[in-house]
Amino acid sequence: MFGRIKPLDAILATAEKKSLHRSLGAFQLTMLGVGAVIGTGIFVLTAEAAQKAGPGMMVSFIIAGFVCAVAALCYSEMASMVPVSGSAYTYSYAVMGEMIAWMVGWALILEYAVAAGAVSVGWSGYVVGLINNAFHIQIPVTFVRGPLDGGVINLPAMLIASLVTWLLVIGTKESATVNAILVTIKVTALTLFCILALPVLKMQHFDPFAPLGFGGIGAAAASIFFAYVGFDAVSTAAEETKNPQRNMPIGLIGSLTICTIFYLLVAAGVIGSVGAQPMLGPDHLGLSPGSPELAAKCATIQDQAVVCSKEALAWTLRQIGWPQIGNLVGLAAGLALPSVILMMMFGQTRIFFVMSRDGLLPAAFSRIHPKFNTPYFITILTGIFVALFSAFFPVGVLANISNSGTLFAFAAVSVAVMVIRKKDPTRHRPFRTPALFITAPLSLAGCLFLFFNLDMKSKMLFAAWAVVGLCVYFGYSRSRSHVGRGLMEGEPDMPPPGAQ
Repeated sequence: MFGRIKPLDAILATAEKKSLHRSLGAFQLTMLGVGAVIGTGIFVLTAEAAQKAGPGMMVSFIIAGFVCAVAALCYSEMASMVPVSGSAYTYSYAVMGEMIAWMVGWALILEYAVAAGAVSVGWSGYVVGLINNAFHIQIPVTFVRGPLDGGVINLPAMLIASLVTWLLVIGTKESATVNAILVTIKVTALTLFCILALPVLKMQHFDPFAPLGFGGIGAAAASIFFAYVGFDAVSTAAEETKNPQRNMPIGLIGSLTICTIFYLLVAAGVIGSVGAQPMLGPDHLGLSPGSPELAAKCATIQDQAVVCSKEALAWTLRQIGWPQIGNLVGLAAGLALPSVILMMMFGQTRIFFVMSRDGLLPAAFSRIHPKFNTPYFITILTGIFVALFSAFFPVGVLANISNSGTLFAFAAVSVAVMVIRKKDPTRHRPFRTPALFITAPLSLAGCLFLFFNLDMKSKMLFAAWAVVGLCVYFGYSRSRSHVGRGLMEGEPDMPPPGAQ
């Protein structure tokens, strides 16, 4: 079962052909991490975290940030040894064999495709709020929320998912300049929020601090983990880093520290200015975010609570007397979030592409468009699923399902890095995880802690998804695997999202 291993030397053969110039220092890596991490989670999941933990969500941000930090250090050693496409899937194939690699790749589908759906729903919340408040056009709730959230279908979320799919098919190369502008917009919007919200902070809004106990804080940490996903962008830049042993930990821990402080300031601004106590049911337990019960209770107060808002930061600014700045924050989210959807969907197609080239998925999945030179078949298929996810599910549900896949992949990497340190201790490692046999078990324990704090629906869905994955593997992939059939080749590379 664990015998089919793709030799590291076969994978690295290609990496040597395309070795990159080492130009990134600690500062560039830190900025890369801040740009990749700050985005969707803080804009769209603040209300979700408040409903689960109340003011205690500030502790949730620290817990999630710590788990990301130790996972990132494990990730970095693998990324520096195996600097090729495929991320955790490729690392697992090289260390723990094909079946574990298949399960990691299968879990990454949840990470990327479902996360892209979650961001699409978050984008919809901000843009609909902006249209309502800036132009006084009221779009019926029926068409801007899914069935669990008091509506029927989320058309704006479907629209943005479809638009991004089209851009990926025709080929869109996101330039470094555009990305830098979007990062600046996001960071400026959050800074402006902190400047305006923190001065009106009232300490009484922090009491009670943990209305639903540590269980609520753990549940919020499991959701808020979504706000940190993207830090692996730093890990995968190991090949381009000057002195990676020194600069990688500075870049990783530095970017996660900056983001955590930013998140804590934003959370304090929300809690202190408008309050963030959860909505309770008749049994005095917190209502589940994204549930019909919470939607019904919010409807009775016209959504006049931060836990009811689909655009928590813009809503908060409007409540404290800054409606135009609130609209600008909504505009910033509307401009910046589509690039996150694009990169998540591109990440998904890259995983599918590599799995297809390994023979584990049909060859059609790696079919390249003759004109646009993009993997159009799998991009369109991914786009359809992302559009359907975003049309019918609320953001919190999608974020939790996405987190389950991400946590599984990170846990697998935490094990893989220990296994290969024992199995192949002499191999060149541009970056070595410090105190590995403390850091990796901490990472594994942190991933398990957050996974078991996810809601039961997300855990059950993940288990069902894993069973389907095993059926596909034994029914189709195992007999067609290139490694299983003795077809060894170097790791193929995929055209970038705009190769012409």
